[in-house]
Amino acid sequence: MRKAVICDFGGVLTTPLGNSFAAWSRDSGISLEEMGSAMAASTERHGGEHPLFMLEKGQLDQDEFTRRVEEELEGDRRLDTIHVYLKHLERNPEMIDYMRELHDRGLRTALLTNNVREWEATWRSMLPEIDEIFDVVVDSAFVGMRKPERGIYELTIERLGDGIGPADCVFVDDLAMNCDTARELGMTAVLFETTEQARTEIEEALAA
Repeated sequence: MRKAVICDFGGVLTTPLGNSFAAWSRDSGISLEEMGSAMAASTERHGGEHPLFMLEKGQLDQDEFTRRVEEELEGDRRLDTIHVYLKHLERNPEMIDYMRELHDRGLRTALLTNNVREWEATWRSMLPEIDEIFDVVVDSAFVGMRKPERGIYELTIERLGDGIGPADCVFVDDLAMNCDTARELGMTAVLFETTEQARTEIEEALAA
């Protein structure tokens, strides 16, 4: 039987990230295409260092990320990075309650998030019950790795303890590439689309 559930934060325990980025784009006047092009140009300028990946691994701070992206944007435009991820993000109470239910049923639970060091207090404030629901919290910005790198999954399993291995885990994320790595490591992966769909697939995996 499966013994643990590893869950993403943004896009699973919150409203979809795509909606939040689209709202930010409308507010800022910077299109998602422009943002993508600016980050690609920054990656090339800085020897292959993708600014978002570096930010999420704690290898750039927010100010340096902002500077690198802004230098690639046309005109004198400013990037308010905290709003990119958080301003338009809301809780998904049904999925949060379900994760609490799984924990109360005796399953080990872990939250595995790609996030930003300077945003920790803000995103955690959206989930004040985090330490009641999750036995383990792994934040990419504090461990120098990010999904879909294999090491961050392996670290999460190690921290779950109790002799748990990949085959004992159900992994839930809203990005297919992150689920692919989980499957490669031997976990059962559920690609989150809706709370109802994810709950059904998680229960099927736990019963298998």
